[in-house]
Amino acid sequence: MPFIDLPDHRIHYAVSGSKTAPVLVLSNSLGTNFSMWDLQLPEFEKYFYVLRYDTRGHGDSAVSPGPYTFEQLGGDVVHLLDALKIECACFCGLSMGGMTGLWLGLHTPERFRKLSFSKLIVASTSAKFGNADSWNTRIATVRAQGMQAVAASVVERWLTSEFRAREPERVRATQEMLEMSPPEGYVACCAALRDLDMRESLASLNIPTLVISGASDPVSPPSDGRFLAENVPGAKYVELRGAHLVNIEAASGFTSSVVTFLTAGGA
Repeated sequence: MPFIDLPDHRIHYAVSGSKTAPVLVLSNSLGTNFSMWDLQLPEFEKYFYVLRYDTRGHGDSAVSPGPYTFEQLGGDVVHLLDALKIECACFCGLSMGGMTGLWLGLHTPERFRKLSFSKLIVASTSAKFGNADSWNTRIATVRAQGMQAVAASVVERWLTSEFRAREPERVRATQEMLEMSPPEGYVACCAALRDLDMRESLASLNIPTLVISGASDPVSPPSDGRFLAENVPGAKYVELRGAHLVNIEAASGFTSSVVTFLTAGGA
């Protein structure tokens, strides 16, 4: 498994597809790892050189001391691209991964110009996730009882009841991925999500952006997605049937939406 040692962190990543194709970076949601993109990978590899990575504290990436900030999570992306000598990329993130993309566009614009991040996709994402009390409660629960204490209720918000009944094996694998997430990395990222509010800054985002929402998402509902699309200049909006992990529940529609957006006028 490939790893890169960044200034204060070891990151786990994978690349696939043609090295001559445009680069597409995929960023995972809270409590998952880069395998969450498995359903997209075969189609994405037809068009892009795909770079997946496990966010700090997740998957096989290192669990550095927390709490984390999006300055760290976004900085990891920049350092990873530098280490791999990738100068031009598009970025697609879901939930926490989408917030990472928004943060990069807003807070390191000089790095975006240097790296020429040409397009941005943010899915199941909000400019402000929840409130401090709810995050602090979850952090305390995981610290005291571990990931299994929250896994079942989280998966119920991630996937609709119809999908859970129809695809029990997919649901089981998703819950196991969450239960295996390192607790300290999870709560450190919960703190980053708790503390970031980008609602007043979106008008400064000057990157072609696609916002994707799940119509039944209770975590970042369509109203949050529409808020992003209405406040990011020129952003496009797509709403798909499904809940929070819309790339899994509405895999075909998600994949085609991303490919169409990135290849329109060239990626």
